[in-house]
Amino acid sequence: MKLDVIKLDGGKAGDIELSEDLFGLEPRADILHRVVRWQRNNAQAGTHKVKTRSETSYSTKKIYRQKGTGGARHGDRNAPIFRKGGIYKGPTPRSHGHELTKKFRKLGLRHALSAKAKAGELVVIEDATAEGKTAALAKQVKNLGWKRALVIDGAAVNEGFLKASRNIDGLDILPTMGANVYDILKRDTLVITKAGVEALEARLK
Repeated sequence: MKLDVIKLDGGKAGDIELSEDLFGLEPRADILHRVVRWQRNNAQAGTHKVKTRSETSYSTKKIYRQKGTGGARHGDRNAPIFRKGGIYKGPTPRSHGHELTKKFRKLGLRHALSAKAKAGELVVIEDATAEGKTAALAKQVKNLGWKRALVIDGAAVNEGFLKASRNIDGLDILPTMGANVYDILKRDTLVITKAGVEALEARLK
């Protein structure tokens, strides 16, 4: 498939032939869901923790005699049945991550790129370079109509563009190796440089 290439100032810079294997697939929600779930689960801290009856700070003295009270038998106030007692079978620190094969992760990235291309939310630019001036870049982004955009560059990100984009709300930039399904899907516009397209094709072939 062919797509026009533009410059940051909005001018045309020719066109580019995009690989059908990366940008021409029929997007599958089940594949995208599995990859996003894998990403978000791996990012979850898993530091949740409750105190068990051995960790709460009440006395361990027997609270009343074993027999003759007419009530249930209890040893100490740390039992889960009492207010502020230990929690029974509560959450403990653990990893929420799970495995997903490299082949499937690559497939998910292809489907994410294809989903953006099919929705008309894919833009290819000649390069992502700037002089480090936020005001100038912000004006260009506004003129292009990008509100929530992700820019994917080649192997390395231009330092001037990175510096200029830091304080622009809704604009993020990643090198090719940082491109991932979750970040692509949550933005309204996906912007890829020509170098980024070549690097993605090399990465996902």
